[in-house]
Amino acid sequence: MGRGGRRARGLTTLPGAFAPLAQRLAARVPVVAGDDDGVRQWAAVAAIVRASSVTDALELLLIRRPEKSSDPWSGHIALPGGRQDARDVDLTATAVRETFEEVGIDLARHGTVLGALDDLAPRNPALPPIIVRPFVAVLRDNVPVTPNHEVAAHYWVSLAQLAAPESVAEHVVQVRAGPGGNVPTAFATDATDTGGVRARFPAYRVGDAVIWGLTERVVRQLLSLTEQHTGAT
Repeated sequence: MGRGGRRARGLTTLPGAFAPLAQRLAARVPVVAGDDDGVRQWAAVAAIVRASSVTDALELLLIRRPEKSSDPWSGHIALPGGRQDARDVDLTATAVRETFEEVGIDLARHGTVLGALDDLAPRNPALPPIIVRPFVAVLRDNVPVTPNHEVAAHYWVSLAQLAAPESVAEHVVQVRAGPGGNVPTAFATDATDTGGVRARFPAYRVGDAVIWGLTERVVRQLLSLTEQHTGAT
């Protein structure tokens, strides 16, 4: 079981709408996290992009996790993905497998994994110790989304809409303390009487969907590679 799988082959066969994204991703060197402590688990997510059948504009697939008390990401807007397991030869395989399991899209058959963005870890010490490798994939074929029980809803959102100034927002959330009473300080605003903090996080708001946390950090990287990039950090 490996980590690799950062670059795609056969990009010349992609439809023209994806060419700028593919070229910019290929020219970029992603930040790779180490796992020297041997404690953190690895996971992969897929930022799946399609070209609108009407306008050729690029759209991103987002999902909403079900409300579940045992899930630290309960109800969040997310990308298809999950933890690497023993059957996955690398993290690309994890992203492809999890995508098929969660939304019924076979990236090996109907898409192309272009490559990886920067590895990410949660900033909240109360969350599981995990490293997430985000992959950018494009759909060559018009295939339906067929969610499983791990997906409460799904949305195709245009990258132009995500990059629009009116979609940029903040999300205020109460963050609980982690092991040893540690709390994240980078975005903290004030303490709460439950031992955590209220924190403001960068976000995107599209309709009733608030994209924040790890997903916001993936989306921000993706937008930086598209023509919709506004230069915001």
